[in-house]
Amino acid sequence: MAKVTSKLQVTLPKRLADDHGIVPGDDLRFESVAGVIRMVPARASLRELSVDERLRLFDEASRRIGLRPQPESRGSPETEGRGWVREDLYVRGSTD
Repeated sequence: MAKVTSKLQVTLPKRLADDHGIVPGDDLRFESVAGVIRMVPARASLRELSVDERLRLFDEASRRIGLRPQPESRGSPETEGRGWVREDLYVRGSTD
């Protein structure tokens, strides 16, 4: 696990750097995506990736999203105790 220094610097694990061909002096781009910070080598661009590689990355991201625990569906505080529910809107005024 990496720690953020007082200068907001993070050490990239050597294995990850080696796996992705990142060497000292390379530029990295940081992106905030769906609550996650992504670090992308500046040379990497979706335009450079083949369609198959883009689909593989999409499938991989979809799989990771599916592994996340899903929050329980709960009513929001402002809708509780108002005396009616959403379903009432569909039957109000009907003659059935």
